[in-house]
Formats: sequence, structure tokens, C-alpha cells
Amino acid sequence: MVTRRNALRSLSALAAGSPLWAQREDGVLGPVNVHEFEEAAKGKLHKLAYDFIAGGVEDELTLRANREAFNHFVLLPRVMIDVSSVDTSVTLFGQKVDFPIFIAPTGGKNLVLPNADETVAEAALKTRTVICTATGTQKILEEGKPLIWWSNSTGQPDKGSAISYARRVEDQGGKAIVLTVDNAYHSNRDRNNRNRFDYGYMQTGVPKPGDQPQAPRLPALAAMWQPHTPNLTWDYIDWVRSATSIPIIVKGILNPLDAKLAVERGASAISCSNHGGRQLDGAIGSLDALPEVVDAVGGKIPVLMDGGIRRGSDILKAMAIGAKGVLVGRAPLWGLAAYGQPGVERVLWMLGAELKLAMALSGIRSTAEMIERL
Repeated sequence: MVTRRNALRSLSALAAGSPLWAQREDGVLGPVNVHEFEEAAKGKLHKLAYDFIAGGVEDELTLRANREAFNHFVLLPRVMIDVSSVDTSVTLFGQKVDFPIFIAPTGGKNLVLPNADETVAEAALKTRTVICTATGTQKILEEGKPLIWWSNSTGQPDKGSAISYARRVEDQGGKAIVLTVDNAYHSNRDRNNRNRFDYGYMQTGVPKPGDQPQAPRLPALAAMWQPHTPNLTWDYIDWVRSATSIPIIVKGILNPLDAKLAVERGASAISCSNHGGRQLDGAIGSLDALPEVVDAVGGKIPVLMDGGIRRGSDILKAMAIGAKGVLVGRAPLWGLAAYGQPGVERVLWMLGAELKLAMALSGIRSTAEMIERL
């Protein structure tokens, strides 16, 4: 006999088995997009850690410009095309990967959790995603696991140090060197200055209640003059080229004149980037800069892009303009902060799944078909 109580029980059981219900209850499956992962992460992170990751420089004009740039371009889809099968894979430097999504270099992961670089590297290994980082890969590589690792550097001050670094990266199994060129000095980050952030926390994490107080190691100060590699010039590519044959990617190109120089001086690829809005405030948004950078390169080397990627459709727009792929920095960190390694994996999967759907709805069957559809 069907009673009202039995019907309600059946309805509850059906709802509990629904994927929508699972998204609400099952932790990492709860957030439905990267923005929601950020909200989950914000609720778990110390304010100093959240502001360090989320913040930009000074008035954060460029930080906002990175996201706003995606509203300056629209997609013009094609229809009546058989998109039963969509191939999101790309091949770069002879290495085929499932999605044109690479993990960008990000400092301060230990603000999220201890040994965070290793955790993100494990997520990259599991998802077959290229990871660009200076640390956290050694154990995986020594175990002979197929991690695709690009080493990141802001450069070394002299030729001897650059050569030593390049040889070390190649010996350790690095597949490329990413040279970040827009970081000559530490930038003026108001959030960190206001919070009296100690940059030593980037290694140790924010002290917990009850921890023994420590003297600040590198306190944030307004307009602090803290050099990184201020003498970096195009000669650096020649130095590294003399020591290794692995690709050199120049990250931090916004001006088409620099894009041309990168080609002329022997860069293997470039990334159109403003450091996530964390270096020079008022600089152009990365996607806004991308068309002229792509034109300047003229197809001679691959162009990557990073800055503001939060959706698969963002990736599609960048690739329709001419990018070979994108680097994502904050998005994996929000996954990490919210749910650890499974969160990183979920964010990477989500971006890839959104890209695949956006391609299908645009009538694009593979990344090889990418042409201007804007």
C-alpha cells in the first residue's frame, strides 16, 4: 500500500541518490565552479593567507583588469557541425597533454598547508597536468614517475649561476625552464602592508594561536625596495642556451616589442602575463594584451597566456585569439585550500570539462581547429 509516509521516504531516497544532492553534501563535489572554490577556501584560510593569495598590487587595477578583459571578447559559435567527439589535447615541445591547462608558478603555497608544493605536484601527476614550480617535485621525479615538470626561475645574477641552474634542472628531469621576467623588484602590495604580513610566512605558514612569537624575518612595508633580479637582460637566454637544450619559456610579456625580441633572442615560447596583477598596477590585462603579442610573434613560437582564468570559456577565448594554452595560478590554490589534493584535482578537471563543453557548443572539434571565432 502506498502511503504518504512511504512516498516521502521514496522521494528522500531518490534525492539522496541524485548527483545534485551529492554535490551539496560530498565536500569537494560541492562547489560548482572555481568562484565557489574560492569562497570555500576563504572560509578556511587565515585572513593573512587569503589576502596574500587573492590580492594584487596597490589599487588592484590590473588584478581587476585581468577578469574584466574576458568581457571585452565574445565568442561567435558555429552550428550544424558534428561535435560528437571533442579533442582537448595539445602537444607542446613534443609532449602531448589532455588539456591546454598548465599549473602556473605560485609562491607561498605553504600558507595553505605544510609541504603544499609536494601536494600540488601529486595532483599534477594524477591529472597528467604540466606543473611549473621551483620546488616540490624532487621526490616524485626520483621515484621515476611521469610528472611533467617545468622549472620556474626569476633568473640568476650572473652567467655562471645561470648555467649551473640550467644544467641542474635538466639533470633533475625538467622538461622546460620558465623564466619569469616581470619580477625585478618586490611589488607594493597594500593588503600585505596593511596586514603587517611577514614574507617569511611563505615558507612556514601563518603562526597558529599558541605558537612561540618570532621576530619578523621580512616584514611587508609600503613601497619596500626589495630586489629580486634587477640586472636580468636578454643575455640570460644565451647563457642558458649554452648549457641546455630544453625549452626556455619567457613569462611576463605584455608589450609586442618584447614579444618580437623574445623570438629574436631564441625563446622557445612566451607567456603573455602581468604576474596575476601582482607587480605593476595599471598594466594592461593579459587577455587584452594577447592579440598584439600573438601578432608580433607571427606563429614563430608558441604563445601561452595567464591571468584571470576562472572558466573553460576563458580558456577558449584565449586560444581563439591565438594562445596555445593557459597557465592557472590562483584556481588550483583555491582547490588546495578548500579540500587539499582532491580540491586541486577537481579544479583542474572542472576547467578542462568546461573547456570541452564550450568547444562543443562553439562547433570546435579539436584544439587543432582553433581559429578566430570572436
